[in-house]
Amino acid sequence: MVYVFDTNSLRVLNNYYPQHFVTFWEKFNQYVQDGGIISVREVRGELERQSLKPHMKRWVRENRGIFLTPGPEETLFVAQILQVKHFQTLVAKQNILRGRPSADPFVIACAQVRNGCVVTEEIQKPNAAKIPNVCEHFEIDSTNVEGFLTREQWVF
Repeated sequence: MVYVFDTNSLRVLNNYYPQHFVTFWEKFNQYVQDGGIISVREVRGELERQSLKPHMKRWVRENRGIFLTPGPEETLFVAQILQVKHFQTLVAKQNILRGRPSADPFVIACAQVRNGCVVTEEIQKPNAAKIPNVCEHFEIDSTNVEGFLTREQWVF
């Protein structure tokens, strides 16, 4: 299984200090090295604009390779997502106007192309344009960090 992490789920790890969560980081980094955890370039862009703790800034910098550039298949699927008028709000107008990355549709597309699972902290809400709603619409698996830990049976 490939897990495609959204910005907010990687931000959760901001509070997993490496000196206190040694085993977690060993396992997490092994999954990254094995290709089981990936993300997209737009997530890296969002993370770089946020205030992260030093260990997360370093982790993002050292793991630039997991933040994939969308290929043609992802780009086509993003277009398919945005054809649903209701889902067009995934890309905030402020981001468009300011030239900022909008990771959500690319995270979803990355998971769809790789038959993976989106990991996001967003919660499904009726009639909302949230990642879990879009995933459900397109039958793409999604969970949050706790769900990821449960699925992989990580206990510390």
